[in-house]
Amino acid sequence: MVGFDPHEKIHLSSTAHALAGAVSGAASRALTQPLDVIKIRFQLQVEPLNNTPQSKYKGLVQAFQCIIKEEGTAALWKGHIPAQILSVVYGVAQYSSFEILTKGIWQYLPEALTTTYRPITHTVCGGISGSLATAFIFPIDVIRTRFVAQGEPKLYISLTHAVTSIMRKEGIGGFYRGLIPSLIQIGPQMGFQFGFYSLFTGLWNKSLGILPTRQADSLLFSESLEAIVCGSGSGALSKLMIYPLDVVKKRLQVQGFEEARKFFGVVRNYNGLIHCVILSIQEEGIRSLFKGLYPSLLKAALVSGINFCVYENVCRLLVLYNAKIDR
Repeated sequence: MVGFDPHEKIHLSSTAHALAGAVSGAASRALTQPLDVIKIRFQLQVEPLNNTPQSKYKGLVQAFQCIIKEEGTAALWKGHIPAQILSVVYGVAQYSSFEILTKGIWQYLPEALTTTYRPITHTVCGGISGSLATAFIFPIDVIRTRFVAQGEPKLYISLTHAVTSIMRKEGIGGFYRGLIPSLIQIGPQMGFQFGFYSLFTGLWNKSLGILPTRQADSLLFSESLEAIVCGSGSGALSKLMIYPLDVVKKRLQVQGFEEARKFFGVVRNYNGLIHCVILSIQEEGIRSLFKGLYPSLLKAALVSGINFCVYENVCRLLVLYNAKIDR
């Protein structure tokens, strides 16, 4: 159900795909937000992520315990409101544009691109749709990152306060800090994620002897395991391939936000993408570009698996609903 399939008897509208994208984004965000908080805290920490006196966070379990002890359990969902808005809007923009792109390729380009070379097509379309969605929701991502990054006492007390504070102190440019590395990151990541998902599901179905002419009404929810396994694999693998750019993006997004970061340790100022990479390697070593990798891969696998699973099942429910109406 991910991407235009000429074998399907009922094709959903862009509105239906947008709805499925919104539901999948909301579900995956609600379930995995604590891992996102830990990941961002790790990425922003200049000190080593090991058991040394100067390090605030030393590992995944210790970080969870530390945050709960110092800030309360609710802190694991810091920034959840802007993050949830981000996920819903991103899901709408990404999936609707992805479906439009794959449908356009079927209509105007050789059929082999939708059948034989489907994983390659999905890689290209996934990269484009991911970049478009990222540019659209980027200001929300900056606000979400800053909510997660701040400690106690809070510098931003509400979403409205965060927006007005950034606008007053940094101008409109403050909402787009880290946009370039984000676009460089998200294009390949989403491209690989959709491409790998198409490849993995194709191999999964081939191994089980499942034909592409199968219908949604006979397989509703029965493919959840396939979506979770293939989605998790594609999410983790694609995240691993571009992870250093994610670290750089997060560090650039909190520039101008140093006051709220003093509680967590050393604060650094970066002049841009290249300067951030060079200074991080010089001061922290090459491993600094992989800080927070474990929770990030775990989160990426869970988010991608849940996302594809929910999206596919919502699409199937909508197909069934449309089929009943047409009867």
